[in-house]
Amino acid sequence: MILLPCCAMPLIAPATQPHLRGPVPLAHQMIGALLHDGDRAVDATCGNGNDTLLLARLVGPSGMVWGFDIQDEAITATDRKLTDAGCADRVRLIRAGHEEMSRHVDGPVQAVVFNLGYLPGSDRTIITRPETTGVALEQALPLLGPGGVVAVTVYPGHGGGANERRVVDGWAARLPAGEYHAWRMGQVNVPPDAPYFILVQKSR
Repeated sequence: MILLPCCAMPLIAPATQPHLRGPVPLAHQMIGALLHDGDRAVDATCGNGNDTLLLARLVGPSGMVWGFDIQDEAITATDRKLTDAGCADRVRLIRAGHEEMSRHVDGPVQAVVFNLGYLPGSDRTIITRPETTGVALEQALPLLGPGGVVAVTVYPGHGGGANERRVVDGWAARLPAGEYHAWRMGQVNVPPDAPYFILVQKSR
């Protein structure tokens, strides 16, 4: 029997490959590579609970997640999803806007995740707004530990989304390069107002 070194072992593809259609799967791939057991994280916009559940699974039973949303139905849906998955004990759900983050979260955290816009399948007039999103982004930065990230999925195409886009882009562009690494990622073969993803990492 011939033993090959690890570098010579054939690559085995996972059973299912992620389909990177839109920014959310890309955001999940990035966050999944950066969060570990025992970490602490924030879901600034719980929505239907998909991001909250992802964070809860990544930080494990010894980690902690704070989840924010202003809508009762979002908090209820997220709590149900976490309970069904057996992850509710590691998440603190807070019915408040993400601009209240600094009042409820004690750092350091390794990730703060924003999925902007409106709650899918709900009232589209209830949306994240530039003035509160800007405040929340500023509050997220001091909470980050070394190497921690702020991940923002932006939706310019809905009513109010263009203004919010300007706030998020401006916030990321102004960050000092020596302290933060700011990346903008989006598909290039889509309309200009398609969703995209911004990732900001605090330097070590």
